Amino acid sequence: MDLVLDAADRHLLTPYVYPTSWPEGEPCRQLLSLFVITNLGALTLYLLFGTLSYYFIFDHELKKHPQFLENQVRREITYALRSLPWISVPTVALFFAEVRGYSKLYDNIEDSPYGWSGVFLSMLSFLFFTDMGIYWIHRALHHKLLYKRFHKPHHLWKIATPFASHAFHPVDGFMQSLPYHVYPFLFPLHKVTYLGLYIFVNVWTISIHDGDYRVPHLLRHVINGSAHHTDHHLYFDYNYGQYFTLWDKIGGSYKSPTAFEGKGPHDYLRKLREK
Repeated sequence: MDLVLDAADRHLLTPYVYPTSWPEGEPCRQLLSLFVITNLGALTLYLLFGTLSYYFIFDHELKKHPQFLENQVRREITYALRSLPWISVPTVALFFAEVRGYSKLYDNIEDSPYGWSGVFLSMLSFLFFTDMGIYWIHRALHHKLLYKRFHKPHHLWKIATPFASHAFHPVDGFMQSLPYHVYPFLFPLHKVTYLGLYIFVNVWTISIHDGDYRVPHLLRHVINGSAHHTDHHLYFDYNYGQYFTLWDKIGGSYKSPTAFEGKGPHDYLRKLREK
């Protein structure tokens, strides 16, 4: 995140926003800047990619499903916009620790002992590490002691749209993002790669709520896509994973998506039309 902060300081904050007497490396200034940047970035990713997905990918026929709520899209967006600033508070604390040099993020490819191969390997390990972390955190949030208080609001959306992707209780939203932020404190990661992965995970979160159940046939039971996550919203105790089905299979919570078996939401609507 220090790359983004440095760019913001150089092109906007130092010349136009802050007084010259307030140094760029001052902690309070960094915290304030990170809070604004994090919120603007999260809003941009959510609204931009959520809108694109909603209008160009999401099948609006799903809005005719009996479990699609009245004014659901507006409610999803409103809930997300209220939650994102609160989610950003602990997130900014972690970004601040990165900026102050406590993480294992590095600037140059030459700083990696494995060069470019280390960058590609770190991308894969990031995906598998965060998939594992999210699986267990997500599953824990379904425990009766946590579910009603923190995770139930996200399950209001049985037939989700892309705008449901960030419509979490703040504690829920931060806990499920925690593996992304913990990774660079444990393992070396290139700074630009980290920013790219941060964007990717936000877009992926939108994509598994987009109602597009198409997955290459050979990957249907490997990739955790929208079909899998739709069944999670509908049937509660299945498909907790984020990218892959690996941990659901290990944990005994994998469910073959009903959409692949002719029993999904689209099939239900088709049967309603045929009656």
